[in-house]
Amino acid sequence: MNHQSEPDTNKPNYIVYTDGGSRGNPGEAAYGFVVYDSERKIIKEQGTRIGINTNNVAEYSAIISALKWVSENSEIENPLVHVFMDSQLATMQLKGIWKIKNENIRNFFFTIKSLEQSIGGKISYTHIPREQNKEADKMVNLALDNKI
Repeated sequence: MNHQSEPDTNKPNYIVYTDGGSRGNPGEAAYGFVVYDSERKIIKEQGTRIGINTNNVAEYSAIISALKWVSENSEIENPLVHVFMDSQLATMQLKGIWKIKNENIRNFFFTIKSLEQSIGGKISYTHIPREQNKEADKMVNLALDNKI
């Protein structure tokens, strides 16, 4: 394994887009994520059905799965990871700005914080408009439509 000692602080090593959705809330749910490397090449795309769930569960499941993938596949020590999502709720909760009242979501939050520790480095969360999250959204819909 090749390890860099310090990542370039200006350029993220991984750019991650996540999305979750449910048809009905709760309803048939899925999550999707797309991971890009520092050169903006797609290195991982995934869409997964998660049965009957809420939209918030799907959103958090996407973040967990994406960070788990980075944790298990990164060969970079202390990577800089930028996570983009169209869920304002998840973004604000992960940044510690909004409280988490739901116990399920609180457990997801702790799982994410644990994954951040295992990744090392710096992970940032940014809310983006839906129109800028088309690739992750596409993975959600492909999963819900049983096309992947």
